[in-house]
Amino acid sequence: MRVLLIAAAIAFSAACTSPPAADAPPVIVPGAPGEQARTVAPGDVGTDRWVAPNEADLKYVAGMIVHHEQALEMSALAPERARHETVRGLAARIHDTQGPEIGAMRQWRDQFARDAPAHGHRGQLPEVAHAAMPGMASPDQLAALRAARGDDFDRLFLSLMIAHHEGALRMATELLSSGSDVRVEEMANDVVASQSDEIARMRAITIP
Repeated sequence: MRVLLIAAAIAFSAACTSPPAADAPPVIVPGAPGEQARTVAPGDVGTDRWVAPNEADLKYVAGMIVHHEQALEMSALAPERARHETVRGLAARIHDTQGPEIGAMRQWRDQFARDAPAHGHRGQLPEVAHAAMPGMASPDQLAALRAARGDDFDRLFLSLMIAHHEGALRMATELLSSGSDVRVEEMANDVVASQSDEIARMRAITIP
């Protein structure tokens, strides 16, 4: 009896772990908005099959890294120039939020560069011009921010940073309607959540 039970357990385990039958129907995987669904073999479901990000994903990551870097540059001016503690605290929050987000995007970029060539892709992100991204401060605006002190700095910082955040929200929203990579979508959702909250905080600050 014991032998029969062991044999039955082995047979059950093999049945549970064996690959799908060759004649099993294909699995339909929904595509990103505006894209057709894909047909995936049953044996590929749940595996880490490499899927190339689309152009929207690549453009978003390339642009948002640069966009975030300017926000860090602006925030780094606050400790020595801002008068109000709320502005300094907000600048520190932006630094602490967007610094790790840059790290996550660079990690995704580096992973893409490693994986893409093996699948027939160049593994390079597109070049993105600063002026093409919404909300970016111009060189003259950055120079004025560096020269400002006290209340003047606080007012200009809030004005430029609100516009900067609104530009980032636009970029993230566009990605969410056109991208296909799950990790990039998660990063864009993080931007929407954090920067929407920070815009509300900045608009609530009153500088005499």
